[in-house]
Amino acid sequence: MISLDEAVTARLESHGQRFEVLIDPDAALAIKRGEFDGELEDVIAAQDVFENASRGDRPPEDSLEEVFGTTDPMEIIPEVVDRGEIQITAEQRREMQEQKRKQLINKITRNAVNPQMDNAPHPPERIESALEQAGFRVDPMEPVDTQIDDALDALRPVIPIRFDEVTVAVQLPPDYAGSGQAKVRSFGDLQREEWQNDGSWVGVLEFPAGMQNEFYDLVNEVSSGTAETQIIKDEDDLNTR
Repeated sequence: MISLDEAVTARLESHGQRFEVLIDPDAALAIKRGEFDGELEDVIAAQDVFENASRGDRPPEDSLEEVFGTTDPMEIIPEVVDRGEIQITAEQRREMQEQKRKQLINKITRNAVNPQMDNAPHPPERIESALEQAGFRVDPMEPVDTQIDDALDALRPVIPIRFDEVTVAVQLPPDYAGSGQAKVRSFGDLQREEWQNDGSWVGVLEFPAGMQNEFYDLVNEVSSGTAETQIIKDEDDLNTR
């Protein structure tokens, strides 16, 4: 379950009665879109149906039977969310908007590069500043992924930016290959790997271009700075430095 502070109220009025449930806002939106595939008990603040959630008042059981054909809250809650309206306070809206804004900046930072600077990643501060300059407002009621394209359209007149993938070959020396390769290979999409005769490990990974600095930090950490890396642009580059 989630805390009351994290929950919003979904309200359905039917048959002269009001029914309210307390649920995570993202989960509520997913249920409305028919996209929710998680566990309901993980995204609700109370396994209950209320007539007035703020007071804790509950509707009569015969009203639940009349409207929903059951008194089981776990069957009623998704129906209230799906058929009803999501109620949020001004404070909840501000908090949700700020949370989504941070998620959006993080998503763009991890995936975007500057095509005018040899595809170098944009730091989060630059993305944040550019979004403010562009006047882009995050919709707290929409998933971050559905707002990415609009955000990029707003950013392009302000900064050079592009979503891209990068392919990097890395070679871990024998002393670090055994312990380091597991962490490196899980960083992105492992395209190929090979153990060398001297015990070193070579892997080729693809991942969002904005995560290059994070990747190099990881490689340096697991190899004490002794690993070799090379960005792969075509098959002729598949020899590490």
